[in-house]
Amino acid sequence: MGTGSFGRVHLAKHKKSGRMTAIKMLSKSQILKTKQVSHIKAEKNILAEVSYPFLVNLFGSFQDDERLYFVLEYVVGGEFFTHLRTAGRFNEETARFYASQILLSFEYIHSNSVIYRDLKPENLLLDKDGNVKITDFGFAKKIDHRTYTLCGTPDYLAPEIILNKGHGKPVDWWALGVLIYEMLAGYPPFYDDDPMGTYQKILHGKIDFPSHFSRSARDIIKKLLQADLTKRYGNLKGGARDIKAHPWFSSIDWEALLNKHLSPPIVPKVGGADDTSNFDDYSDLGEMEHEFQLTKSDQKLFADF
Repeated sequence: MGTGSFGRVHLAKHKKSGRMTAIKMLSKSQILKTKQVSHIKAEKNILAEVSYPFLVNLFGSFQDDERLYFVLEYVVGGEFFTHLRTAGRFNEETARFYASQILLSFEYIHSNSVIYRDLKPENLLLDKDGNVKITDFGFAKKIDHRTYTLCGTPDYLAPEIILNKGHGKPVDWWALGVLIYEMLAGYPPFYDDDPMGTYQKILHGKIDFPSHFSRSARDIIKKLLQADLTKRYGNLKGGARDIKAHPWFSSIDWEALLNKHLSPPIVPKVGGADDTSNFDDYSDLGEMEHEFQLTKSDQKLFADF
């Protein structure tokens, strides 16, 4: 169902319950080679700690001599990115619905002292009804105040990450502003062919709005894409409540949204719980290669996974 730098994602059925799951298989040798042992452990610990309607939830994890395995909720509706690219851009009602579900998710994980740091259309899935599910917590981190690691996707990086000033929860609110813009425009606000050009545009801070953006859409985006942390929405005294109270979100019933009582604007075509038609087919890639034999000391690094 998917492939990445550390391994593959396979569809599997839990024999006892019949529930479909997505098993993320990660190569230990690749993790060691790229020095990502602590990152992978942090991802697993965070996923084990959080549970929320709009997050891809972890059912369990295990390992063998060669690989680590995450057993995750299977989200049958496919990638949000595909739906956005097919549409070209979303109307404000559609963008608002998905921005609202992400807003609630960030409010929840921030309350658990976790920052996500990798919001982008490619890391969002849709369930069978069309509700969003945030996936891939590889860059997520539990923090007290600030962290200094440079990570994320160039188009979505907040200025404080680029400037290596130390960053925290506000970077997720900046990224939400970028996503709202991209959903409404069909492209991100600081797009450039060269990442360095993107960084310069982010630091320059000038945003050009297409004419079809409403006044309230422009205003919420400006308040989220605010380089001054003392003025960025989500980082003020009211926290996420300030964003929820903005006129652009005035039509959202937050409790009904959380309880999935609102009808999603996109309903994926789904044939059943085991339908994979909304994902690309990677089955012809064959088995994962064996990279190298791990020593006992290597294996000890994964002892507490």
